[in-house]
Amino acid sequence: MKISEGASKPLIFILGIVSILSLLPFYLMTIMGTYFTNDLFTKLVYLPGNYFLQNLRTILHSKFFLFYWNSFYVAALSTVLCVFVSALTGFAFAKYKFKGQKGLYYFILGTMMVPSQLGLVAFAVEMRNFHWVNTHLPLIIPWAANAFGVFWMTQYIKGAIPDEILESARIDGCNEIGIFSRIVMPFIKPAITTLSMLSFLWSWNNYLTPLIILNKVEVFTIPLGISTLDSYYMTDYGARILALSIGILPLLVIFIVGSKNFIKGITAGAVKG
Repeated sequence: MKISEGASKPLIFILGIVSILSLLPFYLMTIMGTYFTNDLFTKLVYLPGNYFLQNLRTILHSKFFLFYWNSFYVAALSTVLCVFVSALTGFAFAKYKFKGQKGLYYFILGTMMVPSQLGLVAFAVEMRNFHWVNTHLPLIIPWAANAFGVFWMTQYIKGAIPDEILESARIDGCNEIGIFSRIVMPFIKPAITTLSMLSFLWSWNNYLTPLIILNKVEVFTIPLGISTLDSYYMTDYGARILALSIGILPLLVIFIVGSKNFIKGITAGAVKG
């Protein structure tokens, strides 16, 4: 459906206003990171302050770059594991018929309705029995069982890959592994990009699980590391906010680079009735 030129101007204006309102919190967060903590409680800040270098020095004197690296490689490995296992499982549910298929699929969907917080105590006990406490394994391995990833890939593969292409590949002598790697994976690149961005975002922002599992500063991720940016006598909110601004940079870069495929994957992967 085409939008007339006269109607497009008000629409562009409205979208511009919405965009400005959406970016305003990021702007204010960046500006607040340039002020001394006490100033944040005594006045409203709209313009850059003169405490940026001091807050940056506080960040650099901490183990912030270690926290940054911990979060990056944990999020990267979690994303790879989540996407690979979800794509394999989604392919199996979408294109194969086996006994108990529907029941197993509905069970996976049912786990999405259970809040993850309900299993935190059992998860902590399990990780302690595995001797994984104060390691990054509890932040990486569980992403292999991602119910949303399985649901997402199943729905996308059902609509994106015709059965005739898979049958033609089998007739030509291609095995199932070859079909998955050479045919399925190229077809589902938008879905892979979308799930990768979401998985990376969820892992990068994960706070509750590291809070329960990690007790050593050396293995802290960004969310936990920011909470350690304090002075001796007060909570340094200025340094924390500046650290938050720096912490979201990878997410902004990833979204800017992959936004086209992200939107395409979201649109094409919508549930069809």
